[in-house]
Amino acid sequence: MQGWIFLTMMTMGSLFAITGLRQFFIEPLASTGTNIVWFAIQVAPLLIIIPGLLKHSPNTYLYGILVAMLYFVHGVMVAATEPLRWFGITEVAFALAMALVCTVVLRRLRAQSGQ
Repeated sequence: MQGWIFLTMMTMGSLFAITGLRQFFIEPLASTGTNIVWFAIQVAPLLIIIPGLLKHSPNTYLYGILVAMLYFVHGVMVAATEPLRWFGITEVAFALAMALVCTVVLRRLRAQSGQ
């Protein structure tokens, strides 16, 4: 089970990193303060679910799937523009990986609890 949690955290970290890379280096806003606030808003869903993931809460893995879908939709929108196509495709790949890993862990936790 620890390997699955590690994969979940790796996909979350990858989404965090690609969001920061895009926000601060590829498409920065006019001021640094605005960049920081906008980055915090974009990664807040990832940060909110970390405590529940560490406690192995089945509900949190469901929320993790929903959070991954937010990044999936954003990645599809970014991939529609030519200059950032590869960033969008990478974001979609990490979001799908996170959703897949969260789904596997959620099914295993429900099977262990007998639901």
